[in-house]
Amino acid sequence: MHVEKTIKKNYVYRGKILNLRVDDALLENGAPCKREIVEHSGGACVLYEEAGKILFVKQYRYAYGETVCEIPAGKLNAGETPKEAAARELEEETGVKAERLELLYETYPTPGYTNERIYIYRAHGGEKTQAHRDEDEFLDVEWIPLGEVKEMLKQGEIKDAKTIIALQAYLLGLDAR
Repeated sequence: MHVEKTIKKNYVYRGKILNLRVDDALLENGAPCKREIVEHSGGACVLYEEAGKILFVKQYRYAYGETVCEIPAGKLNAGETPKEAAARELEEETGVKAERLELLYETYPTPGYTNERIYIYRAHGGEKTQAHRDEDEFLDVEWIPLGEVKEMLKQGEIKDAKTIIALQAYLLGLDAR
């Protein structure tokens, strides 16, 4: 197994959502190197299907300068399990309270520079409650028929990686782990 050794973690920025480090490290051959790392608490997302339709949120994503179609998701809060975060985000964003959540995948979205992990869940059963979004969260909730979702995937209209992974697992009929 190839391993690099951290010599010193050098924090450049500490923020509300992420921290940025430029670490001093050693390669396995002993040569020094720098590693730029984005620390992130991680996130959770939920695929919810009902009556042949998938529940999506459409939200403007500043970094891309466009509205992105994705399944409900959000970051893990301090002391919160991924499952708790997934349930909270589903209800906060869409007003759906899941009866049961099952983990499909734990994924590393960009292993080259971040320690972020995203936990992808599938919700089974649910009841309609009231959405209660964060004050800085503006999004539209949309139920999209499965046939249209498949066409959106084929046409490249769904670009969010966690959503693509969840949809492909669902469409392949993979059981939750």
